[in-house]
Amino acid sequence: MRDEAAAARLEAAAVTDRGLNERRPHNEDSMLSDPEHRIFAVADGVGGAEAGEVASKTAIDILAEAFSEHRDGDDAEDLMEIAIQRANDSIFTLSRDDARYRSMATTIVALHLDGSRATVGHVGDSRLYRYTPDGKLFRETDDHSVVEEEVRAGRMTPEQAANHPSRNIISRAIGAEAAVEVDTKTFDFDPGTTFLLCSDGITRHIPDEELAAILRGAPSLELACEVMKERCFERGAEDNLTAVLVRVGGGGRRPGVPHPASEDDEVTLIQERPKGIEPAHGGGTGSLLQRPFHNVGVQAAATATTQAAAPSAESARAPVAAKPAAAETDTPARSGGALRTLGALFVLAAAVVMAFYAGMLFGRRGQNESPPRAAATPSAATTPAAAAETDSQRFERRRKAVDLSPPAEASRMAAEANNQPLASEDPEFLYLYGRALLLSDRQTEAADAFERAVQKAGEHQTSRNGELKIDARLAQVAAHLRAGDAERARLAADSLAEFIRAPGVGANTEAAPAVTPFR
Repeated sequence: MRDEAAAARLEAAAVTDRGLNERRPHNEDSMLSDPEHRIFAVADGVGGAEAGEVASKTAIDILAEAFSEHRDGDDAEDLMEIAIQRANDSIFTLSRDDARYRSMATTIVALHLDGSRATVGHVGDSRLYRYTPDGKLFRETDDHSVVEEEVRAGRMTPEQAANHPSRNIISRAIGAEAAVEVDTKTFDFDPGTTFLLCSDGITRHIPDEELAAILRGAPSLELACEVMKERCFERGAEDNLTAVLVRVGGGGRRPGVPHPASEDDEVTLIQERPKGIEPAHGGGTGSLLQRPFHNVGVQAAATATTQAAAPSAESARAPVAAKPAAAETDTPARSGGALRTLGALFVLAAAVVMAFYAGMLFGRRGQNESPPRAAATPSAATTPAAAAETDSQRFERRRKAVDLSPPAEASRMAAEANNQPLASEDPEFLYLYGRALLLSDRQTEAADAFERAVQKAGEHQTSRNGELKIDARLAQVAAHLRAGDAERARLAADSLAEFIRAPGVGANTEAAPAVTPFR
């Protein structure tokens, strides 16, 4: 039998910061840490300017209001979904009625605790982790993003997803459309369990195994929060970052202290509700369902500069690593708009592409010989170890250097090419240069580099260059989308589709669902 008294005890800590990216001067994350009502949440707003802040704060306010009136006997899972659906309606309505907020939306991950039972609501790519008393970390949410859905479908490896230029395009968000599908589930846990709710500003810099090590080694939740923030700052802190930690029961032990293992430590399966659920207006879910929103969205818009939870002070020390520029802009598409249509086209193209080259994209380059390169083609500095590298290893090393410090690599590559990088004859160099520009938020230049890479890859018809050509064209679509150039993105997607349909090119042409590009 579970120790309900121990499960009733909880402690919480949180951290939120705008990060180091000068292109993101505002913290568009909001968070909720309410031990009294045992409700916790993180929302990552998108939309630029003040719009992201309004969206995330609206979602948090509505959720907090809903659970402040939670009564014994109420169905927490139903209430969670209804609150998130109402937040979606409020944000979508505000964005439709006020031009200042027309592009806003937000992710959300929410956790309600009732004794030893947890209820989760989730939309987007903010995450919930469960850290068990015996030191195991489980991810309790599935990211609603293009690349993560490709991974789950088996069309992309986790390694490819972690470094893909489109890794931050999310396929579901609150307020992006008139209706949203919410993932909800309820599960039991053991006393001593620690929960981590966080935005992608944390997870883009700290992998799961490192999160587990932090929770295992930190003597307190507060210190664990500070360590996560420090790690993000050391690695550039490209985005707003927010984390909420909650430990339930366990007598105040530090997260990593062993506890008798549970008989059931398996990851809880997502139990999705049917699509198209409309907010209910009756049943045993409390008085919240009997009344309107009370203008929560309007109040959030009027106080956009006030975070749902006060952010921590900006870090006083300089970051250890160079600060990368933003890799994306906040441009959610709207129902019936050109970007929504383009989003569907983009995802369809992505599904076709991933089905064709999943499992072999650059990772199996060494199996094929590359065409001779011109002597003048610039390359990374050669060391004795590098001289023995295979083509695959060399490309992977150069790609990692680009992803680690995109602006610096873009400058270095341009200098090595005598400030004429687009004159290179090497399609791999051109792709990597375009990637560095894309991750430095120089979208128009990136699109030009990818176009040149496609041209050069097409001059030497090898399977390896065919893979590169596909990836460059797909990245070009992403660059045009992020630059807000829907027409050029459509043309690039059309060109990609024509290449996929060309004789000898195999692909899975099953249509994928429409998505909305974000962040």
